Amino acid sequence: MHHSTAAVRTSPVSKSTNFKKEKILVLNIASDSIADSYASTKEDANQLRLRLKEDLRLGTISIDHIKTAFADQLVDKIIPHWYGTPWSFGGHTATPNEGKIACGYFISTTLRDMGININRYKLAQKSPIDEAKMISCGSVITQVEQETHEKAFEEIDTLTQEGLYFIGFDEGHVGYLLKREGELFLIHSNYLNPVSVCMETLKESRVFNRFTKFHLVAISHNDALLQRWLDNGTVM
Repeated sequence: MHHSTAAVRTSPVSKSTNFKKEKILVLNIASDSIADSYASTKEDANQLRLRLKEDLRLGTISIDHIKTAFADQLVDKIIPHWYGTPWSFGGHTATPNEGKIACGYFISTTLRDMGININRYKLAQKSPIDEAKMISCGSVITQVEQETHEKAFEEIDTLTQEGLYFIGFDEGHVGYLLKREGELFLIHSNYLNPVSVCMETLKESRVFNRFTKFHLVAISHNDALLQRWLDNGTVM
């Protein structure tokens, strides 16, 4: 009798004595389905891009709708696949939870997988300020420099609105800054505990608390970047 993979997945514990082999089979199915699921998430992002471009052309939606749809697809669909992927300084895996990923590669890979036409190697190897310049597409880069991280937090909170940003930490680190329902979150490949891709509140982030100088660039409020995304234009 032919067993579907779904049937195997629902009953991972076999009654046979060869338990180890059965377990390995289930793990293989799981890792294949992770890769398949990520591939389909990337395809969903591409379909979203094409649909939004057409709707904008027809005038049935505004750019504000695109800002929200873009941020939601990236934050709620693409990025969650990456949570738990281990951090490493030289990590540059293109597949979530296979291999390791450095902070810059986490940003460049997820932007590319969202459908932004970007060279993920070129972006990831830049300094935080140069990454900010590349992502900005000529829009404003906001510099925040304070005596304490508490004051820096207050200034960042004041400067940001609901949506997604790129945040560069002086010369040392990069991540996404998300403001959702008034709260600030940092989404990054974290070199401190848990030493993996994670989302944490900005205020409680140990990485954030080590810095007092930051570079901020809007992503979801960046019309030039979103227009390039819609048109498949290169982000240099």
